[in-house]
Amino acid sequence: MKGNRIIGTGMGVPSRIVTNDDLSKIVDTTDEWIVSRTGIRERRIAADNEATSDFSAWAAIEAMKMADVQPEEIDLIIVATLSPDRLLPSTACLVQGKIGAKNAFCFDLEAACSGFVYGLAVANGMMPDQGVRTALVIGAETLSRVLDWTDRNTCVLFADGGGAAILRHEGGDNGILSSYMKSDGSAPPPWLAVTPGVSDLSPLGDKVSKDFAITMEGKEVFKFGVRALPDAVKGALNNTDGLTLADVDWIIPHQANLRIIDAAAKALDIPREKFIVNLEKYGNTSAGTIPIALDEAHRDGRIKKGDIVALAGFGAGLTWGGMILRW
Repeated sequence: MKGNRIIGTGMGVPSRIVTNDDLSKIVDTTDEWIVSRTGIRERRIAADNEATSDFSAWAAIEAMKMADVQPEEIDLIIVATLSPDRLLPSTACLVQGKIGAKNAFCFDLEAACSGFVYGLAVANGMMPDQGVRTALVIGAETLSRVLDWTDRNTCVLFADGGGAAILRHEGGDNGILSSYMKSDGSAPPPWLAVTPGVSDLSPLGDKVSKDFAITMEGKEVFKFGVRALPDAVKGALNNTDGLTLADVDWIIPHQANLRIIDAAAKALDIPREKFIVNLEKYGNTSAGTIPIALDEAHRDGRIKKGDIVALAGFGAGLTWGGMILRW
């Protein structure tokens, strides 16, 4: 599996910025309350005519430009999302049409906030044995469409946008070194879920407008995140050929809550400065958080050739997973 390397990254986010002060005008909250509990100061929210496939396509185009890859070269498109444009066709197929990747086969993957890491792992496993040389992996969401904007416990957290990576089989020692995926389906869905669903309540009718929304038991999710992030990093490292925490240059965690990231840094005994964090600007975009942060850190030069980079996600399911890359 070695030699499957990320050669381009990109991001696509809405232009509309919603600050904590903006939210304080519609729910009982303040900037101080939100920042002290989450670290989030602002987030991007989709316009009425924007959807997950749009953010995905924007991110894909930026990644292709960086990688100098033409649409026809892409063999596989995976879109990790819990907020697809529609149930069918897949968002990945919609992206294929928007970017002109006529030779790709395409599908969506749903692992909530772990989705981008899962997607990279799936693509990695299909290269090159399944005829895939160049893969486009995207994590993107339009979570504002599944929010109850009267619930301050959720509407202050979640946001819209996405990121993308071009993965290519090039051989050599750089690229994805290991992955580690875990799930726990015994956790009660109310911990983090969108209810009602599609197959368990039909027709939805008038309930779509408010009841079709993210619900979350914040304390339980917080405790899970504090456990899952360190486990994701350690598990992925254990699957390498002897790399340790001391070898890691950067950790890109799921951007859910700054206190969770701080707790993970303490549990791993890794300097907080090694964690790439940008949730203060973008909020929690679920499957989009890791690729957005990856693209920013790649473009501004923090991540350099030869660096050991750990990706770590966790989310509803429950799901969690880690990945180690040599850049």
